[in-house]
Amino acid sequence: MRHLRRRSRIGGAVASALALALTLSACSSPALVEIDLPAQTDGPLPTETVEQLQDAVTHAMAAFGAPAAIVGVWAPWSGEWVQGLGTQQPGGEGAAVSADLHFKAAQVTRAMTCDILYSLVAENVVALDDPVTKYVSGVADLTDITLGQLCDGTAGIFSYSGQLLRSWLANPERIWNPHELASYGLGLGRVRAGVAYRNSDASYVLLGLALERATGSSAARLIDEYITTPLALTATELPSNSAAAPSPMLKGYLSRKDSKGVMNCADPRDITRLSTSTGFTDSGVVTDIHDLGRYAQALAADAIVPAGTDRLEGALPAGKNAPSWFTAGGGVFQAGSLVGQYGSVPGYATAAFADPSSGLTVAVVLDNSGGGARSALMLAWQLAAIASKAPAASGQTTPEAGLPWTAEKYQDAITSAAICPLQ
Repeated sequence: MRHLRRRSRIGGAVASALALALTLSACSSPALVEIDLPAQTDGPLPTETVEQLQDAVTHAMAAFGAPAAIVGVWAPWSGEWVQGLGTQQPGGEGAAVSADLHFKAAQVTRAMTCDILYSLVAENVVALDDPVTKYVSGVADLTDITLGQLCDGTAGIFSYSGQLLRSWLANPERIWNPHELASYGLGLGRVRAGVAYRNSDASYVLLGLALERATGSSAARLIDEYITTPLALTATELPSNSAAAPSPMLKGYLSRKDSKGVMNCADPRDITRLSTSTGFTDSGVVTDIHDLGRYAQALAADAIVPAGTDRLEGALPAGKNAPSWFTAGGGVFQAGSLVGQYGSVPGYATAAFADPSSGLTVAVVLDNSGGGARSALMLAWQLAAIASKAPAASGQTTPEAGLPWTAEKYQDAITSAAICPLQ
């Protein structure tokens, strides 16, 4: 990955947070991390670009039954667009959605967990080739699985979330022990490690447990120390065994099929209060759109990991039928020139990607997870394609590099994947 030497900025709210954090850091906190990306042009994106972006978001909201969405798009050469769309309740009811609401970051948490791993490796606390059994008890059959494989998603371990959804819906506020979560994934057996990327929540929960044991610190504290404090992510945290979501919170919904196979788009289930303990170091972090965009930029610029770290070295296809430009490694994905993460938990689908060269950044959350993780991914890629064509502001130059897809491609893909009727 290239390390550029120009400073990035996401909006006035983040700039204020940075100034405050810098004042505090002079007394007691670690120095702020500077993200070396092209500086953001002040001002909004052009009206025509914003209209295209808004049309794409509202189309995705309709397709996936999301009463609301929060979106951030930053094109350094052109402008920015940060917006909450829709309302807190289905059918246009409830309060209008603000861009300042919190939401669950889903699998973006994985990247943070790997950031911590790489930092601890540099500090000689752990090693990438350490077996997970060195730190986690009760997993004696995982002697051949390393911390690095857990981070890369190549440990061959299955997921627990599909098995537990019914239990979560029945008792959403229950606090789950991460050992118990991982055991459900491990109970399904394993496939050969080191061969292919596997979307495994249990892998990142095990990695979090190992890092806690190696450091004697909680995962929540590690994320604060290595991620949120250095980056001044003032709205981001891993709640410590709490069922209560931070406030103010974007409501999260889940559409499912009824006994007749019809998706309940008009009356999705409110699952906002599902405990974040169900995700732990796989998907338990809560954030807002400003922090999510800044974190995507940090990932793209390798701002947090120690110098010389190449988390995407040896990256593997992101799936069996993934295009050649879509790969996974080190807790992140690379899609063309974009680097980031995406995923879903009950109630929310999120995606956040940034370009290490142009600085183009897109962060999105849809508040209905019925369409799965790809609902947010497809929307993020569509928005990135639209924003990549945004005209340059006065004195700026539009980057020449393009993306290996078009906005139209993912408009059509979203239409095809819709879980709700489109008019």
